[in-house]
Amino acid sequence: MPQPYTARRRTAVKAAVLLSAVLWTPAPASAEAPTVVASIKPLHSLIVGVMTGIGSPSVLIAGGASPHAYSLRPSEARLLSRADLIFWVGDSMETFLQKPLHSLGRKAIVVKLSGTPGIRLLKSREGGPWDAHVDDEAPGHGHDKTQTEQAHGVYDMHIWLGRDNAKAIVRTAVTALSKKDPPNAARYRKNGQGVIARIDSTFRAIDTQLAPVRSTPYFVFHDAYQYFERDHRLNAAGSISTHEARKPGAKRLSEIRAKLLSHGIRCVFAEPQFEPALVKTIIGGTPAKSGVLDPLGAKLAAGPDMYFLLLNGLAKNLKDCLTNAS
Repeated sequence: MPQPYTARRRTAVKAAVLLSAVLWTPAPASAEAPTVVASIKPLHSLIVGVMTGIGSPSVLIAGGASPHAYSLRPSEARLLSRADLIFWVGDSMETFLQKPLHSLGRKAIVVKLSGTPGIRLLKSREGGPWDAHVDDEAPGHGHDKTQTEQAHGVYDMHIWLGRDNAKAIVRTAVTALSKKDPPNAARYRKNGQGVIARIDSTFRAIDTQLAPVRSTPYFVFHDAYQYFERDHRLNAAGSISTHEARKPGAKRLSEIRAKLLSHGIRCVFAEPQFEPALVKTIIGGTPAKSGVLDPLGAKLAAGPDMYFLLLNGLAKNLKDCLTNAS
């Protein structure tokens, strides 16, 4: 027997309500973002950009400590043990991570950026004012001999200071994160494209900014900037120390002073991790001025803007010192 009209209508209304409830039920949230750790702030900053809106990576060295001399705290060791993805430059940069990464109890994905596709490694410079000297003092910062030799490798490991290398780091992060977290792969790719566009625009602006001082010669504290220098065709003429783990001896300091005069060096750059008195001693009685360059961004807060503040800080300090010296 057919249902009365009112009964049929109630049935239809119930069906519509149920259908509406199904259609308006929110989609399940995507899987929890992977736990990501970066060794140093420049890498962390680029990875933060890739993970924007998805998750928040952690950074091990959040202050101004040297990655050659850092000691993991227990809380940081636990963070590494829980990580799904760990990004670092490699053995010759973060020497403190070699043993912890080797002894990880669980299978985290460890991404050694210096060995990934798209990264171009430049050899450490040798000859003339870049040469080591047997008079160099024993390593500082509590390093032992093994750590020092590892830190002073064949290649310059400050890879993040080059435009193409920075973009390769972003692409590597996108690939690794997408593989670990497929539901968010499209968002990682989109974020990565945004970070790469910002890298390009920042380097273009800096190239214009540094054009007036491109040919002006200068000395750095240690040879950490050649990726940046090659991108902007700058005239770095030598370094005070052969690498950041060693302090120059008396004979080398004397040689450097002579080169400041003979090469017409306009500026000598210290680094915030080292005593500026050394640079003042070297430039005393010469026309050279002093400035500060920092390849790690010791005083910058970690975050998505940190990397770009680091680059702009290098450019500003270079231009200010070299312009005033001109």
